[in-house]
Amino acid sequence: MMPTENPNNFRVQQRLLEICRISSASLEFEPLLNALIDAASELTCSEWSVILSVEPEKDQLTILASPFYMKEGLQHTEISKGNSLAGKAIQNARAAFYPATKTDHLPSASIWDKFAKVTSALAVPILYHGEVLGVIESFNKAKDGVYSGKDIEVLETLAAQAAVAMQNQRLLEKNEQSLHKMLELDHMKSDFISIASHELRTPLGLIIGHASFISESATEAQKADIEVITRSASRMRDLIEDFGDVDTITSGMKTLKRTRVLFDVLVPAVVKAFQPLANEGKVRLTQEIKGANLAVEGDPEKLEMVIRNLVKNAVNFTNPGGVVKVTAEEVPGFIKTTVLDNGIGIPASEMKKIFNRFYQVEKHLTRRHGGMGIGLSVAKEIVEAHGGKITAESVENKGSRFTVLIPLNAAQASAAQKVFLE
Repeated sequence: MMPTENPNNFRVQQRLLEICRISSASLEFEPLLNALIDAASELTCSEWSVILSVEPEKDQLTILASPFYMKEGLQHTEISKGNSLAGKAIQNARAAFYPATKTDHLPSASIWDKFAKVTSALAVPILYHGEVLGVIESFNKAKDGVYSGKDIEVLETLAAQAAVAMQNQRLLEKNEQSLHKMLELDHMKSDFISIASHELRTPLGLIIGHASFISESATEAQKADIEVITRSASRMRDLIEDFGDVDTITSGMKTLKRTRVLFDVLVPAVVKAFQPLANEGKVRLTQEIKGANLAVEGDPEKLEMVIRNLVKNAVNFTNPGGVVKVTAEEVPGFIKTTVLDNGIGIPASEMKKIFNRFYQVEKHLTRRHGGMGIGLSVAKEIVEAHGGKITAESVENKGSRFTVLIPLNAAQASAAQKVFLE
């Protein structure tokens, strides 16, 4: 005749399985710990149970979970590791009993005296990869019983679940602290950019103005020096404008000033503005407008900023004798603008990073062509704020193509955002 399984053992196994399922499905820290101490009390036939956490670099244990009727009385209570059963379990990294002998005394019993006299206790360390995170402890075995090896097994199983939950919570809190610090630094950076760009504009304007005034009465030899001053000041002005673009995006992206924008007017105006730069670099800058009334509902200043940044990049990173072509056309639901060049291109390994703010493909290219590495990130943020999409294709040493899709109106933008997200 085969032995039958103890019904009580089966109940314990079922309850532990249920707790494992709860811990796998639940992401809420406090309810999960409460479920663990309820199970600990039930399965070890104890009057109550608690979970304590180790305080780093302290000789104290903090109560993480306790029965609801104890919470108010135990608020802000800490337990000394050096004078408690929990501390003994931590020190030895294994279960600790009370009473262990007939003459045994429970350390720190006074903490629990306000609720009930402690007649027995079992503490099991909560371990995660060898590190002690805390203790799960049960008190007052029913019928003045003594805690057994099976009770230890139960608490060890529950402690394993508590360890995962506590480690996850610790990582979550660490991530939240890092995120808060990152947001704080980002805010400080935005403030610095705003203040610096504002304060630099006035003295720079005076430098350019006075250089222009002096050049009118300067000798030919002096004019060469003044030209260097003017060119350098203009370069600095461009950098300040780049900073201003970042500040504009950071502070004003939520309030797009939507109106009717004609890309068949906008694109030629931008191309004309960059002809001097293209001529200086001996780059042929062309345009092709396919159709008339290429209109969208958008912020004209910010959309102009997108096209300016793309054309400026294309001209700057195209070698003398190269070509940059800008096209605009209507496709179903969108105005499509393409900036194509046969310049130096972008390495395949860098393509995923080119839209990151302040990211520069190669440091030596920055020194050669100038730039703060923000043009593409600004363009991307503006395009996406309009519900559109910007994409890039490039082959190193052969050229690049940037494509911008701007929805015709707000309704199309809403539909497009769902498609782009998918």
